[in-house]
Amino acid sequence: MDKVFESATAALRDIVADNQMIAVGGFGLCGIPEALIAALRDSGVHGLTCISNNAGVDGFGLGQLLSTRQIKKMIASYVGENKEFERQFLAKELELEFTPQGTLAEKLRAGGAGIPAFFTPTGVGTVVAEGKETREFDGRTYLMERSLTPDISLVKAWKADRSGNLVFRRTARNFNPNVAMAGKITVVEVEEIVPTGAFDPDEIHLPGIFVHRIVLNAHPEKRIEQRTVRQ
Repeated sequence: MDKVFESATAALRDIVADNQMIAVGGFGLCGIPEALIAALRDSGVHGLTCISNNAGVDGFGLGQLLSTRQIKKMIASYVGENKEFERQFLAKELELEFTPQGTLAEKLRAGGAGIPAFFTPTGVGTVVAEGKETREFDGRTYLMERSLTPDISLVKAWKADRSGNLVFRRTARNFNPNVAMAGKITVVEVEEIVPTGAFDPDEIHLPGIFVHRIVLNAHPEKRIEQRTVRQ
């Protein structure tokens, strides 16, 4: 089955809508689906709940959707690089569900595996635990965390075959496989598309069963979030 679409706009046109929950892969600006985020911005949908490790930076990545006020709620681990995020949150214009990084990864992985909830000790005794069920196992208190199953997942991979089998590149893999597994519909942006059967099965990092649509972006910007150089 050929899952390739002609553009990011075409891949999102008939599936995105107001008030959806959308998960986005990436860590900082590493491994983010740049073209898909821009197409989501241009679609004009509003009232989004976005799941991502962070919210990009001002004017790039998910920061673009904050600038256009298309996000109403973030489920995230880290938001410290985005001043517009800070402004909206402090002004109570943006909802935020802080989630420890490992818990966020597991909430997505569990969602993709069909596990509705799990227990973790992370966050016990902190604001993360507010309103959540706790239970004791072997003398230790655990929180119950619900898994995440977003309406749409936007993912960045390095290569795909036309059936959606994916290969990620080094640290750009980060949250992307878990995000891809969790989504009810998963759209993947890649730098190279090869014929189905071109990958050795042992090369494949994520099988195509989790991927519904593929978009080619052969020359992404890959902006560097923070650059440090030697004197």
